[in-house]
Amino acid sequence: MTTTSFKLPVWRFHLPALAVVCALPMLAGSLSAAEPVAAVDLKLPDPLVTLGGEKVTTKEAWEKTRRAEVLELFRKNIYGRAPVGRPADLKFEVIDSAVDAMGGKATRKQVKISWRGPGGEGALKLVLFIPNGLTKPAPCFLLICNRPAAANIDPTRAVKSPFWPAEEIVARGYAAAAFYNADVVPDKHDEFKSGVFKAFDTEPRTAESWGTIAAWAWGASRALDYLVTDAGIDAKRVAVVGHSRGGKTALWAGAEDERFAMVVSNDSGSTGAALARGKTGEKIRDINRGFPHWFNGNYKTFADREEELPVDQHMLAALIAPRLLYIASATEDDWAHPKNEFLSGVHASPVYGLYGLEGLTGKAFPNPDAPVQGGSIGYHLRTGKHNLTEYDWGCFMDFADKEGKN
Repeated sequence: MTTTSFKLPVWRFHLPALAVVCALPMLAGSLSAAEPVAAVDLKLPDPLVTLGGEKVTTKEAWEKTRRAEVLELFRKNIYGRAPVGRPADLKFEVIDSAVDAMGGKATRKQVKISWRGPGGEGALKLVLFIPNGLTKPAPCFLLICNRPAAANIDPTRAVKSPFWPAEEIVARGYAAAAFYNADVVPDKHDEFKSGVFKAFDTEPRTAESWGTIAAWAWGASRALDYLVTDAGIDAKRVAVVGHSRGGKTALWAGAEDERFAMVVSNDSGSTGAALARGKTGEKIRDINRGFPHWFNGNYKTFADREEELPVDQHMLAALIAPRLLYIASATEDDWAHPKNEFLSGVHASPVYGLYGLEGLTGKAFPNPDAPVQGGSIGYHLRTGKHNLTEYDWGCFMDFADKEGKN
């Protein structure tokens, strides 16, 4: 995807005070809440130095050269490359509609998004609630749901879950959309013989072939393909949201598909928002051992070799620039390593600086339940365990509100 004509998302109607972040020290992975960051070198690769050794000092150079380099490094070494973008025969079918959902507060739609490839066909079901009574199209939060659909994204609302508080989202003036990731491909290691892999993997797989995280991200883009056609949705203000493995997916979806105006990564940890270098808890060896189908073959070669990766996760965060990015952590989620999730936002910030934007504000790891939302990268550390809660959603919406929803 080219970035030569990149434009700021319409989501932003005003810019924060210009506080360009041009350089930040490499930071330690062991910080205490509200403690100033330490200048300890993690030897992170620099997102603003090209493979040829040239320093990137303008947004034009980032968009023309370096962004494409970084994206390609992630495809080659971690997530793999999808063999197809939008299928030529992608179809949308509204299979259910009700204008009086949520006690008349929303219009519900269920949309079957289907595709066909050389190896077969597939579909995902998008559940969508659009607030009634608005005078203009609604901005939208799209959840990549990695938990059982019936218990978490029930379209009837007979079963409600804080994992997707659709009523609260609608009450804030946002459309609430969600799909179940297993509709795209099941979360299992079956040698890539099911779902979209079966449909589109026509060539023998290589060490750079896409893994399941990339496949789910592909599914998020197909959901977006529908959302941009719906007259009730503001096509230029769609945020993609994910928790845990879904948070990893949301980051990759936002990196690959620049139509997403905001990216939200909740408790995504290893190979999500958290830096691999200096990380505690889950490391590259652990994640590839437990979930060998999530990433490409090349990534497995970096077990216990984090420092040899040509990228780190701050560079994935940087690929979202200049769009809005929100990273969330939890105090009891040591496996994900919240401090390294925070540091990714810190080290992505110089790329936002190219656009005259402040990325993540402050140089101290924040106290629990004290969101940092002053720049174009938001962050909070929620008290509690690995989960996606109504508190998290409230923070995401506060951040989007601040950035000019109305």
